[in-house]
Amino acid sequence: MDMELRPRPQPQQDTHYQDSTARSQPSSDGNAYLERAPSPEDAIVAVNESDTAALPPTDGGKDAWLFLAACFMIEGLVWGFPFAFGVFQSYYASHEPFAGSRNIPVIGTCAMGIMYLDNALVSAVLRLYPRHARWAPLGGLFVMCLALAMSSFSSSVPHLIATQGVLYALGGSVAYCPCIQYMDEWFARRKGLAYGIMWSATGFGGVLIPLLLEFLLNRYGFRTTLRIWAGLLFALSAPLTVFIKPRLPIASATHPARPNVRFLISRTFMLHQVANIAEATGFFLPSIYLPTYAATYLGASSFLSTLTLLIVNVSSVFGCIVMGSLIDRFDPISCIFFSTVGTTIGVLVLWGLSSSLPVLYVFCVIYGFFAGSFTSTWPGVMKQVVASEERRHRGADPIMIFGWLAAGRGVGNIISGPLSEALVSGSPWKGQPGTGYGSGHGPLIVFTGLSALLGGATIVWKQFGWLT
Repeated sequence: MDMELRPRPQPQQDTHYQDSTARSQPSSDGNAYLERAPSPEDAIVAVNESDTAALPPTDGGKDAWLFLAACFMIEGLVWGFPFAFGVFQSYYASHEPFAGSRNIPVIGTCAMGIMYLDNALVSAVLRLYPRHARWAPLGGLFVMCLALAMSSFSSSVPHLIATQGVLYALGGSVAYCPCIQYMDEWFARRKGLAYGIMWSATGFGGVLIPLLLEFLLNRYGFRTTLRIWAGLLFALSAPLTVFIKPRLPIASATHPARPNVRFLISRTFMLHQVANIAEATGFFLPSIYLPTYAATYLGASSFLSTLTLLIVNVSSVFGCIVMGSLIDRFDPISCIFFSTVGTTIGVLVLWGLSSSLPVLYVFCVIYGFFAGSFTSTWPGVMKQVVASEERRHRGADPIMIFGWLAAGRGVGNIISGPLSEALVSGSPWKGQPGTGYGSGHGPLIVFTGLSALLGGATIVWKQFGWLT
């Protein structure tokens, strides 16, 4: 059964997750009718049967595809910049007035970590004020461009952390969250594929944006580069905000519905979240250390070292799309198993035993495809949590589930930074036999593989009957 991400779907009625209007129920004598007042968790949107025909279709049609195309571009532009921070980190570390500062990596950590961590909070606010959510992409875009412009005047790393890190992340979250909020209105049967296509844009951004930024930094310096990118970001994104809109009309409501977060204490969600955080603690490490590994251990040139990241990002594009298609058809645990096996074998075998660039490049393909597709299993996880809450006669908002899954990934991202430094400090195991394991990155490789394996712990829990 292909279950929608809607806790209480009503026949012949187009609803947004939950019935937000009072339901008429027959009384015991069969004559009178009793009205049930809407609960605080009832959704804000309700479309009458007579209005359904006037709505644009789901899973296809001009409006749905324009919405997805706009989300694809916003995803790539908003997330592509923090994923390309390595280019700025290298520049800041070697140019005044930031050279020698130990806190430069904090800029990128703040940008990416906050965008993950505050997803649930921003989603909750947009749920409380649905009429304002329509304008959130444009407002968030303005904050992002303002942050970049302010960064261009920086003369200290703390100023960069506050602007290019914190302020950019806050604006990015506000601009991005409506894409997630409206996705479930525009896509139903092909929801996983739609999410996969949107999330694949990060891979595209991870290839194109670093190349552009590196060219601009080398030619114009960081101040002009940040200003140029702010202008490009606004010019490319502002027209797209027209298409990031709800499919369903927003009903007037005196009291907006409070976000339902009761799923946080459900066993189904907690087990998935534990695995999600475990996987995230190792996921980001190859993207940080692969160029260094290729240069210092395999003697690769600057371009060939950077090529490792480009291959990972390109492969993740295909991985996200394939996984998005699979999650629409198969059980989410099976899809997680698929991602886990490919990632674990790729890390522990190919990276761990790599002694040449060709083998390392093969690992980059495998890692990008399998590890990069892990988040594309989230639509299936969201379905499973919603179904679990339905069985307990409690509703659950898939958008809030997504927000907390993203927050869990942010926790893993933050943990991975200082942990990775401890793993490579002093180049442990260096000189020991075992190719990659004896490169000084051995503990890092093992930890990345084990974290990927733990990301598939839901498979074991399903065997014990803890997940159904």
